[in-house]
Amino acid sequence: MASYTNDAQILLDAIGGKDNISGMTHCVTRLRFVLVEPGNADVEAIEAIPSVKGSFTQAGQFQVIIGNDVDVFYQELSALSGIEGTSKDTVKELAKTQQNFLQKLASNLAEIFAPLIPAIVVGGLILGFRNILEGVKIITLIDGSKATIASVYPFWGGVNHFLWLIGEAIFQFLPVGITWSISRKMGTTQILGIVLGITLVSPQLLNAYAVAGTPVAEIPVWDFGFTQIQMIGYQAQVIPAMLAGFTLVYLERFFKKIIPNAISMIFVPLFALIPTVLFAHVVLGPIGWKIGSAISSGVYAGLTSQVRVIFAAIFGFFYSPLVITGLHHMTNAIDLQLANDFGGTLLWPMIAFSNIAQGSAVVGIIFLNRGNKEEEQVSIPAAISSYLGVTEPAMFGINLKYHYPFIAAMIGSSIAAILSVGMGLMANSVGVGGLPGILSFNLVDYPKFMFIALVAMVVPFGITVYLGKRKNNGE
Repeated sequence: MASYTNDAQILLDAIGGKDNISGMTHCVTRLRFVLVEPGNADVEAIEAIPSVKGSFTQAGQFQVIIGNDVDVFYQELSALSGIEGTSKDTVKELAKTQQNFLQKLASNLAEIFAPLIPAIVVGGLILGFRNILEGVKIITLIDGSKATIASVYPFWGGVNHFLWLIGEAIFQFLPVGITWSISRKMGTTQILGIVLGITLVSPQLLNAYAVAGTPVAEIPVWDFGFTQIQMIGYQAQVIPAMLAGFTLVYLERFFKKIIPNAISMIFVPLFALIPTVLFAHVVLGPIGWKIGSAISSGVYAGLTSQVRVIFAAIFGFFYSPLVITGLHHMTNAIDLQLANDFGGTLLWPMIAFSNIAQGSAVVGIIFLNRGNKEEEQVSIPAAISSYLGVTEPAMFGINLKYHYPFIAAMIGSSIAAILSVGMGLMANSVGVGGLPGILSFNLVDYPKFMFIALVAMVVPFGITVYLGKRKNNGE
């Protein structure tokens, strides 16, 4: 096992000493620091350390790329500095002290939606597969007519029916996940968050998507004598669930402060939950529904209007810089709302192609520096990671380091976004970013995805190689 004692000492000195570190932890490949004075870190000296593959600052954290031996390096650094490891959650909270309002908002949204992403991705894949089974007539019958797989083969019909059990749990009951995640992130009682979410989607309520086709007189109500409240559910709604979740959190915190500990276990949940559920159905739900619908309608209008190409070009070009700031996490809520309101999202495909473009720019650097083993230790894993949907290693480890590959990726992303929106490419939901994102589309859209993905690969690669050769020739 390699020893990193010397490199760790150099890093400690270059970062400003142990007194400049307020918290540190590590992930799979990177050391993560929250620095007292970020300006005291000598970035040039840090990146000159042999075992360091690059560095960058994101969301208030100064991150140093080490690679697969990061845990070994971390132990050496911890021993030298005398600083014990800080939990990742604590590091995130410390980092927020160095963020502006928008960055803090984005960080909070990221921490709310991150635990939900695996389920949402699975749901998107299920929707895509079910569409192949029940939505595409690809079977030719004896009389020459076309039929779906599910209608012809009982087995696949059963599979299609069964998969909706999971799909419904993920998307129709999404508010339960959101309210739970908010209570978890804010450090309040998680079971209350779950119960609140269930009250928004309970089978007692009229399904949100059945309201439009139900006469007002037939909508069930809670009759309190002096007033009536319609019993309408908020299935698959994002904004109402978020508003309700935060209301519960702040009410619980308020009552914990004023109710004596001896009786807090009884009365804090009671006084926090009941008013929140009532307020959610009377005020927050209707308002949140209108806000969510307005946002999704506005974005959808922009993506389908006569100026959609301009909208797409701008979004595709600037999405990667948004990732640097962390503000890209705000698109999760918009994507989910679009999928719920319009049966799919035109926004998310552009994100998938942006990831592919970043990876392809790295491939250009690999081509230019072929044979450079030290460079390949960073660039090859970074390219693979981007194609699988995680772009930070590519952007911070390679593309921003050389500058021109990052610009090449932005141009490729912009062109791919124009093609995506221009061809009306719609994903069923948020999926696995990058090349595996094809699984989130209907079968008939596979050729479109592959064509645009090819463009997102060729353009950044070509521009990167062209600019790299010019730079090497001193032009």
